Amino acid sequence: MTDHVYFEPVDLDQARSMLAEHGGARIVAGGTDLVVGARSGKAALPDRLIAIHRLNELAGIEPATSGGLKIGALATHGDIESSALIAASWTALSDAAALVGSPATRHLGTVGGNVCNASPAMELGSPLLVFDATVELASAGGFRSVPFDSFVTGPGRTAAEPGELLTAVLLPPLGPGRRGSAYLRLEYRQAMEIAVVGAAALIRLDEAGRCTEARVALTAVAPTCVRVAESEEMLRGKKIDPGLLEKAAQAAARSAKPIDDVRATAEYRRAMVPVIVKRALTRALERAR
Repeated sequence: MTDHVYFEPVDLDQARSMLAEHGGARIVAGGTDLVVGARSGKAALPDRLIAIHRLNELAGIEPATSGGLKIGALATHGDIESSALIAASWTALSDAAALVGSPATRHLGTVGGNVCNASPAMELGSPLLVFDATVELASAGGFRSVPFDSFVTGPGRTAAEPGELLTAVLLPPLGPGRRGSAYLRLEYRQAMEIAVVGAAALIRLDEAGRCTEARVALTAVAPTCVRVAESEEMLRGKKIDPGLLEKAAQAAARSAKPIDDVRATAEYRRAMVPVIVKRALTRALERAR
């Protein structure tokens, strides 16, 4: 840390004060993005770091007073992967967390860091979209909430203001009916991989087996993770059969705006979107049934 300044607040109030006092300071928790980026030469370590790993009030996963779920910013991917509460009701998040990096990465990498890193390929992004998540931000001036679908504004960019710290991710109640969700991705290896294409799906059925709610989101095929309204509208109010699933999956490709990079061409990604979306919808439907 030569020529750098390091701060380690002991509680959230002190962290908020430090952020206000030291403008431009970067937050670090697990360090799985910040440190790796510095070591690889992608981005130098900032001059000022505020480490928040001692803020116990930002840890944990617990039912929210509204009936939904509150995931602390310091909850790790490992915490999500092993949570029986999430596996039972917010299953797509369990699916996604289990795919992050290696066991060591999942042990250290935090929800807050993953969300604020704002990668188009973030595993938690599409599940958080289909669950209509909200992020909670704190600063010296107070607290505010921002819908997740407007928080991530582009690759590496968020709506957080200078001096703000993400404290929690909030999931609203899931509502009545039989429901199932899933997240899948296309990958070249089974571990230590980044999604080439990913998709999350949520399906809710009534007692007659008709779809009352459908949500679909894509990973790694646009500047941010994106919802697929056209596919969702095709499924709502209908009994889902294989033909309808295929049509909804094909429609998802029209929401994709992929790019060429070292992992895949834009053409290949676009061709794979219907494949991965169909798999995610099929698994979510099976879980709902």
